[in-house]
Amino acid sequence: MHKIPYAILSALWAGSAVVTQTSLAASGGPDYSVYNLPSAGGTVSSGNSINNLGIISGDSNQPGDQTTHATVWLFGSRFDLGTLGGANSDVQWPVKNNVGVISGIAETATVNKLGEAWSCSAFFPGNPTLHDCLGFVSDWGKLRALPTLGGYNGFATGTNDFGQTVGWAENTVHDSTCNLPQVLQFRAVIWGPGKNQIEELPPLPPLPGAAPDTVSAATAINDHGQVVGISGICSNAVGGLSAIHAVIWQNGKPSDMGNIGGAAWNTPMAINQSGVVVGFANVQAGSGLLAHAFIWSRSGGMQDLGTLRGQGVDAQSQALGINDQGQVVGLSCTAGFASCAAFLWQNGVMTNLNALVAPGYDDQLIQASDINDEGVITGEAADAAGDVLSFVATPGYNQSRQHAAATADSTRNVPLPAKLRTKLLQRLGLKTPE
Repeated sequence: MHKIPYAILSALWAGSAVVTQTSLAASGGPDYSVYNLPSAGGTVSSGNSINNLGIISGDSNQPGDQTTHATVWLFGSRFDLGTLGGANSDVQWPVKNNVGVISGIAETATVNKLGEAWSCSAFFPGNPTLHDCLGFVSDWGKLRALPTLGGYNGFATGTNDFGQTVGWAENTVHDSTCNLPQVLQFRAVIWGPGKNQIEELPPLPPLPGAAPDTVSAATAINDHGQVVGISGICSNAVGGLSAIHAVIWQNGKPSDMGNIGGAAWNTPMAINQSGVVVGFANVQAGSGLLAHAFIWSRSGGMQDLGTLRGQGVDAQSQALGINDQGQVVGLSCTAGFASCAAFLWQNGVMTNLNALVAPGYDDQLIQASDINDEGVITGEAADAAGDVLSFVATPGYNQSRQHAAATADSTRNVPLPAKLRTKLLQRLGLKTPE
């Protein structure tokens, strides 16, 4: 297993190159120089987080695609973070830490005593191993397991620059709202800044006459200690009714962020230093999922960002990352996730990222997962063979609008590789298209 060289990261921190970016609206849009990042030998690799140092983290399948490992890419080189003794690990959420700390999930060598598949299994390839899975932090390449609330499993999503990590962890309560194989209740937590410090974040208090939410999960934190996540019932620990409410915690107290018309699957994904939040939320009141990307602010509430080409073509969208300039990235898909394209949203306009790619890159950008303050984007692309590749896209100034327009027309209906479609459905708690 490769470790990240401390000297390289220190040098990068001390003198990282800053890419000055002009407004897309003012310049007509910079072409993005895009290249794919090396994999661990499998056919699925995903860049899910990029910080202001340009450190990209995510996951890369091992040969055979039965397991995946948390992965860091630095200067185009790949570093395997390993696991906590089990088969799989992953960095699934935008972490946003700028001092070298990475947070994620990793399986241990211990088989779960209750037979729970837990949240982690939705993000790992192959059949669930039923091993305990814990949140971790990696400080300069060394994994450290994070404690639970007494249960067997935990999940870490993001870390701020003050050493606070958020996620969710099981307690010892056998929750009647859980659907088997989930048994134990889970709650949102903040770990740190102390090594073994853990603070529980409660679900929303019930409205008069309403059944109480029993579980919560935190998905992102900024440097002001604002935490976002979900509140609901236990369900299956992924998607659905476990995300009835999108919430923001300030000083440990939850507030409902509202919705865009639908029930469940209301999931914040990222928060910037101004407290602006993005994610995806259901737009239909029934039990099925029809999600749209949203942006939320304290003053403006939750606003539907729609889809790339409207409901006539794209049915769903998800916003996954936001930077401090308010640029938002994500994906927009046709019905059943048959075809998806990465998007960049800013100044009220959602643009197909494929339409901004400089000449010379031929793969299709399927999902944009995160964007840093320099406008550099990471995510997932698909090649002609159907392999899923992690990419990095850096804004530049070579204008090729004719080429970009042709790219936009030619990429929108590219079928989504089956392995990526399965991954998208699993992380939403779905087994078949809705």
